[in-house]
Amino acid sequence: MDFTPEQIERYSRQLILQEVGGKGQEKLRQARVLIVGAGGLGSPAAMFLAAAGVGTIGLVDGDLVELSNLQRQILHTTARVGQPKAQSGREAIKALNPEVEVQVHQLRLNKENALSLVSAYDLVIDGVDNFPSRYLVNDACFFARKPLVEAGVLRWEGMAMTILPGQTPCYRCLFPTPPPRGAVPSCQEAGVIGVVPGIMGLIQAAEALKLILGVGAPLTGRLLLFDALAMAFREVKVQRNPRCPLCGEEPVIATLEEYELVCDFPGRTEPQ
Repeated sequence: MDFTPEQIERYSRQLILQEVGGKGQEKLRQARVLIVGAGGLGSPAAMFLAAAGVGTIGLVDGDLVELSNLQRQILHTTARVGQPKAQSGREAIKALNPEVEVQVHQLRLNKENALSLVSAYDLVIDGVDNFPSRYLVNDACFFARKPLVEAGVLRWEGMAMTILPGQTPCYRCLFPTPPPRGAVPSCQEAGVIGVVPGIMGLIQAAEALKLILGVGAPLTGRLLLFDALAMAFREVKVQRNPRCPLCGEEPVIATLEEYELVCDFPGRTEPQ
């Protein structure tokens, strides 16, 4: 492959891996990954994808950096409090790996822009912090046929799964509709220990790298649950739901739709 001596040195530890090599590194360089949410999950995912040499990373976030973010959102610094998160994330990524193209989308995802954003990338990492955005990302990836790496966190717990639209269970197969108002506490109400989104974001990055390289067994058909207090992982097998309103045998969702924002935690529903 056409790599400079500096690039060979930068990626030397993974170039020697049988699953990567020069061809795999070129796949990473050509890959385009969209990260929706430059927060607790998106931060570690973005940093490690950039470190691995993913060529283009898109950051979608319409919020500003707040002091309370810094306990878990490692893309940002105290000096950048008040800056747009997407722009702050770009600064962090470029400082780590200047070769990565970072596309900043300083906006909130909605039904008007979600499909066009998702369609411009090879795969999507979902790092949002609310149910409406989570369902919107899931549905947009389904319609665009883009792989989605999903994760959520609360308190000391996390969950993750990978979705290949039309092939594996989607988020709605497990949770067809958002929970009723007040049924689930937000991270602001219930709290979250900062290392948990760090761990789950790294799992998302690992899943993305495997999908790009075409190696290993993706986390499809499996819901991975993590309990930091017990330091334990467990899996729940999941199947496509024939009654899923999006990807089931008789789907009722034909276009993107938005739900009212009623809580801030992305996916804390049984069987977690």
